[in-house]
Amino acid sequence: MVRFALLGEMTAEVDGRTADLGPARQRCVLAALAVDAGRAVPGDVLAERVWGAAVPRRVRPTLSSYVSRLRQALAGTDPVDIVRRSGGYALVVEETAVDLHRFRSLCAQARAEPDDRLAEAVLTEALDLWRGPALAGLDGEWALAERARLHQERLGAESDRTDLRLRLGHRGGLVAELASRNAEHPFDERIAEQYLLALHRAGRTADALEAYHRVRTLLAEELGADPGLPLRRLHQRILAADPALSAETTTRDGLEVVPRQLPAAPGSFTGRARELALLDARQSVSADGRAAICVLTGAGGVGKSWLALRWAHLRLDRFPDGHLFVDLRGFSPVGEPLAPGAVLHEFLQALGVDPVRIPADLEARVGRYRSLVADRRMLVVLDNARDTAQVLPLLPGGATCAVLVTSRDRLAGLITSVGARPVPVPVLTRAEATDVLAEHLGRDRLAAEPDAADELVDHCAGLPLALAIVANRAVAHPGFPLGTWTAELRDTATRLTALDGGEPATSAAAVLSWSFRSLTDAQQRVLGLLGWAPGPDIGLPAAARLAALDQVETRAVLRSLEQVSLVEEHVPGRYRMHDLVRRTAADLALRVHPDGCLRAAVKGLVEYYVLAAHAADRLLHPHRERTDFDPTALDCPPHPFPDRAAALAWFDAEHLCLLATQQLAEDEECPVGAWYLAWYLSTYHRQRGHLHEDVAVWRLGLGAATRLGDPARELVAHRGLGSACARVGAHAEALEHLNRALALARDTGDTTERAHTDQALAQVWHQRGENERALDHTSRALLRYAAEGDPAREAEALSDTGWYLALLGRYAEGRVACEAALSWFRRHGHRSREAAVRDTLGVIARRTGRHGEALDHHRHALDLHRLLGDSYAEADALDHLGHTHLALGGRARAGESWQRALELYRSQHREREAERVADHLGA
Repeated sequence: MVRFALLGEMTAEVDGRTADLGPARQRCVLAALAVDAGRAVPGDVLAERVWGAAVPRRVRPTLSSYVSRLRQALAGTDPVDIVRRSGGYALVVEETAVDLHRFRSLCAQARAEPDDRLAEAVLTEALDLWRGPALAGLDGEWALAERARLHQERLGAESDRTDLRLRLGHRGGLVAELASRNAEHPFDERIAEQYLLALHRAGRTADALEAYHRVRTLLAEELGADPGLPLRRLHQRILAADPALSAETTTRDGLEVVPRQLPAAPGSFTGRARELALLDARQSVSADGRAAICVLTGAGGVGKSWLALRWAHLRLDRFPDGHLFVDLRGFSPVGEPLAPGAVLHEFLQALGVDPVRIPADLEARVGRYRSLVADRRMLVVLDNARDTAQVLPLLPGGATCAVLVTSRDRLAGLITSVGARPVPVPVLTRAEATDVLAEHLGRDRLAAEPDAADELVDHCAGLPLALAIVANRAVAHPGFPLGTWTAELRDTATRLTALDGGEPATSAAAVLSWSFRSLTDAQQRVLGLLGWAPGPDIGLPAAARLAALDQVETRAVLRSLEQVSLVEEHVPGRYRMHDLVRRTAADLALRVHPDGCLRAAVKGLVEYYVLAAHAADRLLHPHRERTDFDPTALDCPPHPFPDRAAALAWFDAEHLCLLATQQLAEDEECPVGAWYLAWYLSTYHRQRGHLHEDVAVWRLGLGAATRLGDPARELVAHRGLGSACARVGAHAEALEHLNRALALARDTGDTTERAHTDQALAQVWHQRGENERALDHTSRALLRYAAEGDPAREAEALSDTGWYLALLGRYAEGRVACEAALSWFRRHGHRSREAAVRDTLGVIARRTGRHGEALDHHRHALDLHRLLGDSYAEADALDHLGHTHLALGGRARAGESWQRALELYRSQHREREAERVADHLGA
């Protein structure tokens, strides 16, 4: 049996013996986990609790060491462990094993108990758990702050018990107890009220009035403030000898009702450590004397209400004067959003106002409400708010109340007008989502089907509602394998049906669709179209083309959709949606758009991507042969790129969208778009090392060319696919496609394409180690280019010829060919080919003993590759540079070059090259 004691000296007892918890910081690790027992504490949060602001640079190994030692110290009969979870650590133990959580549980039980005598007994049991100042023996910023906070929890429980004892008519000992507590906490007006009331009931009215005078003087001298309204009222009633004050069953101040409207705390709650910590940090009284107001915002089903309730129940001790709660039905399928006047009517009744005396006028209700809650320490939870106008009348006017607002709308007006503090509620991380499933299903069940469990997590995409629906279905069928539900979720057409719990509140589609009810026609139209956009996100220009609006109009609509948490601008100018929102939006589009409009929108998007990719590719490879694409034939404004860097950045940002758009073009019977995208992506893919993606786009490009029945495009696609296959090592398939391209070139009499294909075949034979055959093919290409009077291609073929000659040991011939090519490339600004031929000249120089010259060539080549963003060629240049450094005796520099080359090769999945460089490093 393991027991943890935090309410006094920090100790742990294992099977009846006191465990050796090690040095102070190691004990602090355990304390920092025990205060959040059962919940993951992120690593950075844990480190800050232990070290404060001076977190060491290599903190993870130290934390891991502390945790390992603590596990050994806690080894006993109970199932207690410290586990890695959600990017941090969690102390897995029954909450009743930690005295702090036992204390909180008893306090919550007492506050919910309607029988005052039973409640007083439970609170006494809770307070008896305290053995002194909490976390005694621990120092540090966090321990001191936590000790102070826990002291306030203890003080709140003591005051709650005193309220109960006053209501039960206790007299013996109360005056002395309260005198001591009042002396210890002279600024606490709640204690002062209890002390005055106890003195008055004990027949010591003069002493009560004198105590009030002391409090008033102290507050004036030290704080420059008067006593709060409840204490002033009690003073006046004592002066007036109000007979009601002598009654044994009065409320805390003899007048005010203490409402307790919070719904039950979430039965199962996992993760959200960061958001809970953020709420703690932001729920402090603002410097300007206004109530602390937090706005929890996020998409439907993300868990805003559960988070608010979880925090509220964890911090109930802060609000001894009660709590108000209302579901404002801002985004609800049932009825209209609640009017502020109706909510205030319910709040005033909860605060003890006779219904017949509640004002009819809204402003009068607001005034009465704010007067009643002024100076009271209360929590007001306004759940599911529609907009700022619905919330403003429900805000307290003073600084002692705290307010939690949850909404799908960001309530920007509330933030700007009253200084509310935003608390974004994102989807769960993958680790947190896995923890949610484990909480419901048990880790053993997940471990038994790890692949199915991972797929369930993937398809729920971090949405707590979706995870809960899947978990509940699995719990209801404990004998079913988890794979039962993965097939439904895998199919986007049935995913929303699979995430239907049978009731509107437990249906992902229904909950998400409630957000759509408040949208304008323009917002619904754009949102529906976004549901059909390919790729993980979309840039503003693409969204404008899809919506057939200008960019200013599109940005305005997107911002309004972001305001209600349906889209997110996750990086400047790029927008994304949660996967389930996207699916719901796509279904919406089918209802609000005729089929022809949808097809026209998709066609326009494909045209935009083709046009932009064409312009970007021209900058990446200005010397490349042209296609028959005519940008002026499209009713679409050009996408301006100021320079090559901008074009490369656009490709980086849009890469996944371009891949998805090519597939969409194929699916939507736009094969020419699919072919153009294969062509315009190929340079980018090679330079960035996206080799397998290049194979995939050329497969689609070949299929598109075949469907078009266009031999010229089919020839290019065979050549493109052959070259792409060669770069990933699929040499047999590469030769098949390149030979097919060569046959088509012969059939059509296209000598230029025959030369291009010979160049590609040379690459395949080189990769297979047959450099004689490679030289033969590139020599044929050189002759054809020369015959056709194509000096650019002739120079490229010369460069390749020089490389194959060098590999065959014919260094003098190779150098002549490369220097001739270099001369042309430099005259015409062909920098990518200049970099390649300089790299070859570097290899020739090194192999012929001219190491200094080799170093110059390789460094020049490397600079050019990096300038151009050609990481594929950069890897090769680094590999060659490493050999040159080694030849010059620079072992460290050789290692640095090879280490960087190894990283690039691995990122590009060039396994053969990576293995070779790893051998160099090992040697």
